[in-house]
Amino acid sequence: MELGGRRERQQRQQLRHRRQKRVTAISPLVKYSLFVFTFFFWLIAGALLGIGIYARVEKGQVNAVVDLLADPAIVLIVVGSLAWILGFFGCVGALRENICLLKTYCYVLLILFVLQLVGAILGFVFSDKVEEHIGNLVETAIEKYRDDIDLQNLIDWTQKEFQCCGGKDGFKDWHQHNRYFNCSEENLSRERCGVPYSCCRPEGEEVVINTMCGYDFAPDATPTEAIDRIYIRSCIFAVADWARENLFLLGGIAMGLAIPQLVGILLSRVFINQIQDERELANQEARL
Repeated sequence: MELGGRRERQQRQQLRHRRQKRVTAISPLVKYSLFVFTFFFWLIAGALLGIGIYARVEKGQVNAVVDLLADPAIVLIVVGSLAWILGFFGCVGALRENICLLKTYCYVLLILFVLQLVGAILGFVFSDKVEEHIGNLVETAIEKYRDDIDLQNLIDWTQKEFQCCGGKDGFKDWHQHNRYFNCSEENLSRERCGVPYSCCRPEGEEVVINTMCGYDFAPDATPTEAIDRIYIRSCIFAVADWARENLFLLGGIAMGLAIPQLVGILLSRVFINQIQDERELANQEARL
């Protein structure tokens, strides 16, 4: 009887020990760190999505599918939607300890990280192709300049900030690719053969912006003749030169984007392992 009672006490102690291990298999620190991280990720994604939807509704015009990359509002909606769904998976997966949602969150983040890394390497190796593709996008953006207020503001900001005008062919791109600025005889616009005001060189400290400063260019104006009035440098080359001069800044931004992704991948992977360990302990306990 005494031997049987001793064995029973040992079994109870082993069972209590296993229960203790099962309860502590999941770290609250990991669980709630992952939840807080994904919650902020989810909020930022929701803000991007909201801004994109607001901008799209305010414009009230749906562009063709081929113009999506030239519409900042559509880009915000697409990126915000994907990030919002991903953040939702992470938040719910962390709270509900759902392995399926957590694996989806982890693997999608990992795929995005790898794609960004591969894209950066390919962009560096095939820089000529990338420059050509960017040139085509800039031409499309110039063509849609008056059709999209967000795109117009983005182009004006870029030209003023980088002191440039147009794409591959400089200010001539405005004459070639935009129906309001082109030099054809059919164009009766007051802006014919001109450029946007953001191409103009400022005259001293302007209190009121002269939006007509780019009007009345001769159709055959040369860069030498235009340089006193406007910026003649291509925005593609201007941005590329700025990027070369600010490699450390761009590297810091890239790290700032990559580190949160790696943190999310690491936390979700650790939490998945903890949930699996807990379930294995629960199964072992159930068999006793």
